[in-house]
Amino acid sequence: MEAETQTLTEAEALQSRNAIRSIKVALLLSRLKPSSVDRRLTDHRGAATEKEEALRREIGDLKMEVVRERLRNKRIRLCGLMELFLEVAVLFVLCGLLFAIAVGGDGGSSELRY
Repeated sequence: MEAETQTLTEAEALQSRNAIRSIKVALLLSRLKPSSVDRRLTDHRGAATEKEEALRREIGDLKMEVVRERLRNKRIRLCGLMELFLEVAVLFVLCGLLFAIAVGGDGGSSELRY
């Protein structure tokens, strides 16, 4: 009985997470669409001029370019972090190698030198 209630609560939690995700997606999509007020205004004024349509297309293109630029910046930041990590790893390896050469430079003999 307890296992059934646990699976039910997990299923309910999954459904609520999916509902929240779909609401977020709907909000993001609604932000991309022109508002209904803009549509009503253009309907009352008639067809929008070619210049206004060109400006709207240009604004849409610029928004997409901004999104692409943000993604590119995130990738660059991630690559920079990975490069730093690799440089530190190489530095540790070189320090370890130099330390091994300095401490045990006799080729692996077990005798102690004084």
